[in-house]
Amino acid sequence: MKVSKFGGSSVASSKQIKKVLNIINSDDERKIVVVSAPGKRYKDDIKTTDLLIRLYDKVINGLDYTNKLRQIIGRYEEIVSDLNMDDQILIQLKDKLLHLIEFYRHKPERLLDALKSCGEDFNAQIIAQYNNDLGFPTRYLSPKDAGIFVTDEPGNAMILEESYEQINKLKNYKETLVIPGFFGFSHQGDIVTFPRGGSDITGAILARGVKAKLYENFTDVSGIYRANPSVVSQPEVIPEITYREMRELSYAGFGVFHDEALEPLYKDRIPVVIKNTNKPDDKGTFIVSERDISHLTHIISGVSCDKGFTSINIKKYLMNREIGFTRKVLSILEEENISIEHIPSGIDNLSIIMRSNQIRGKENRVLKQIRKHAQVDELTIETNLAILMIVGEGMNNSIGTAATATHALSKNQINLNMINQGSSEISMMFGIDEAYSDLAVQVIYDEYFNKKPLEIV
Repeated sequence: MKVSKFGGSSVASSKQIKKVLNIINSDDERKIVVVSAPGKRYKDDIKTTDLLIRLYDKVINGLDYTNKLRQIIGRYEEIVSDLNMDDQILIQLKDKLLHLIEFYRHKPERLLDALKSCGEDFNAQIIAQYNNDLGFPTRYLSPKDAGIFVTDEPGNAMILEESYEQINKLKNYKETLVIPGFFGFSHQGDIVTFPRGGSDITGAILARGVKAKLYENFTDVSGIYRANPSVVSQPEVIPEITYREMRELSYAGFGVFHDEALEPLYKDRIPVVIKNTNKPDDKGTFIVSERDISHLTHIISGVSCDKGFTSINIKKYLMNREIGFTRKVLSILEEENISIEHIPSGIDNLSIIMRSNQIRGKENRVLKQIRKHAQVDELTIETNLAILMIVGEGMNNSIGTAATATHALSKNQINLNMINQGSSEISMMFGIDEAYSDLAVQVIYDEYFNKKPLEIV
């Protein structure tokens, strides 16, 4: 059995939905299908989820939302009309929106989650009904009926472990199942959405629940590129990558597949393939638990760079001998609800890297508390940092990987603020100025992929 998830661009219009159903109906093993809300049909289009958020804003501010409601139903009306379906379903969809608005009007967080979920939910109902009309036995299942029960934090749902037993029963259905992504239900019966990449998470949960042999994630690209194609011209597609490598690259800006969605799959070692809805015969990129690196063409799998980091830099003589020093500093950040990304250190110095939006507006207070409780010799804060990640399973068995990277950056006058390599030995992290982020990706890509590969020993 395969679980197949289709992203927003794949289900944005009737034309795309027909492509999706051709893919589904061409393989009897594709028994569980997860769909997103309709995405952009063209460059300047508005995603359906964004329309639903705008509807929420109108409702919560007591404004007339008639036109926004009409605009949302219009997206589905266009699909239903182009597919020559009975428009009775549109009345049901409109009634559902009005019911949710009335039911959650005085519970803003609940209303937002409920309205956002409608993008996926409505699309799943239409797609299931249309495929049934074509003569392919298909059933729509809500996440509640599918057994997707989650924690009760609006906008930040997490699957409850007990759900997997119920989800496993989906294997017993004879029809193809179409299930909306992005949300689940609390035990109190409320709709709760997953964080970013929510439909990816739904697909991963279902794949683990039914112990699928493969989780197919269809999008609008033919796999995962070795570098951002908007930065590097025509980068190679990665044929195969491990969960660990994908996690590292996703962290630093790879947006094709969200790293939170890997967690359920990792536990049961279920492989993932990223494929193109518009070119379904392309091989795509496989994400696997382990891969053979003995015959690698390239040591490095990919390079990525993400902006928006801040570093607090601390110096104190004999820091390494002071028991509890790091704990003192980290407890200050914990009290300010600031999470930590990296902590490069030396015997007398320590750098703490965080997302800039975590500390914004708290800088002076945090520095004052560190001076007071840690009694440091020097304390500085550095903003506008970018994190450059170079990732590859073959790095720990190769010679000169770091030297190749630093040489490429040096000859292009890109200064390194910091270097860090984790114990996993599959990635190197470089802190650089944000202004050089795109150039850094370009020169690293050229150095590793447009020259003779390094020798594995």
